[in-house]
Amino acid sequence: MKQVKLNIVEQTETVSLYTIIFDNEEVSEFEKFIVKFKDNAKLQHDYQMILLALEKIMERGALERNFRPEGKMNDNVVALPVYKSKLRLYCLRLTDKILILGNGGEKSTKTYEESNELKGYVIDLQKFDALLKSFIRKGEIEIKETQLIGIEDKTFKL
Repeated sequence: MKQVKLNIVEQTETVSLYTIIFDNEEVSEFEKFIVKFKDNAKLQHDYQMILLALEKIMERGALERNFRPEGKMNDNVVALPVYKSKLRLYCLRLTDKILILGNGGEKSTKTYEESNELKGYVIDLQKFDALLKSFIRKGEIEIKETQLIGIEDKTFKL
């Protein structure tokens, strides 16, 4: 069983970006994505487009039109970028004001399900999404504008 925590990446008046970090790891899932692709010459254009999309999200919010739907109908898993690209960053879009950044990778198959790496990132986010929804239903975590209240010291078991 994996244990994860939620860390804030960036917060503005418009939106809060969070990321998950697995227990006993120094680096969050989003940081792993950055490290993996920041110096990748072949995918640099796609990587820069994802960073640009995140900048726009910081200004305008995590609006639904900024994302490619992924996962299942009943979860909040989405991907950046919206346009055709070989690179994907998987996220959980909770509201227009709250986005949880995951990890991602090069999409070399028709669907993420055909890639063990990408499928793993999506499944982790789906499990975390279901867990988060149950904590919100129970009132243990609250969504308040751009914040998730009650996550500060919480460890989630996937």
